[in-house]
Amino acid sequence: MADLSVEHLGKRFDSAGGSLDVLRDVDLQMSRGEALAITGPSGAGKSTLLYIVGTLDQPTAGTVQVLGQNPFSLNADKLAAFRNKHIGFVFQDHYLLPQCTVLENVLIPALAGSGAGATEEARARQLLERVGLSARLTHRPAELSGGERQRVAICRALLNQPSILLADEPTGNLDRENAASIGSTLLDLCKEQQTVLIAVTHSLELAARFPRHCDLTDGRLSTAT
Repeated sequence: MADLSVEHLGKRFDSAGGSLDVLRDVDLQMSRGEALAITGPSGAGKSTLLYIVGTLDQPTAGTVQVLGQNPFSLNADKLAAFRNKHIGFVFQDHYLLPQCTVLENVLIPALAGSGAGATEEARARQLLERVGLSARLTHRPAELSGGERQRVAICRALLNQPSILLADEPTGNLDRENAASIGSTLLDLCKEQQTVLIAVTHSLELAARFPRHCDLTDGRLSTAT
């Protein structure tokens, strides 16, 4: 069974001016260790798909299952706990807390769950060492480069060992060298951690590095050619 199963997914937005189908009959199956890049024009529904898979938004049709469970059947508190445990997010803007150190920022998902103890701190330190930031633990975001901040955000997203890692334009604010580095970091860590990785990007260069590449156009997902 796939760790992530999306079947006949649809998303419609209604307004006074009429209805807009952003996603149409989207199917997607992925297992741990697999990585997928999704490209497509602006407004095609890429981020909407990511937010639904990440349980931040609900579909209007179809189903999403993570580890065989429909997260949308959970109440709000249980859904928040499920998301914190099983899903990690990396955004174009790193959203690090400026008043917190690098280590403290990585530990935030644990603080939102059962707490940040010795095990969680050890894991945070290991992740930061893995991405070359072991000398930056006490630095604050303002003291880091853009690429370093994004690596901190990746470590934060992986702290709870999520089943799924979702990246929304993770290299959009970076120069070419840093973008290549972040792409490698995402792919390497997700393979090591056996995490499903889905990255939405406008960068065809980044997408070409992924073993799977799909295109989302007019709300429909298809294998890129």
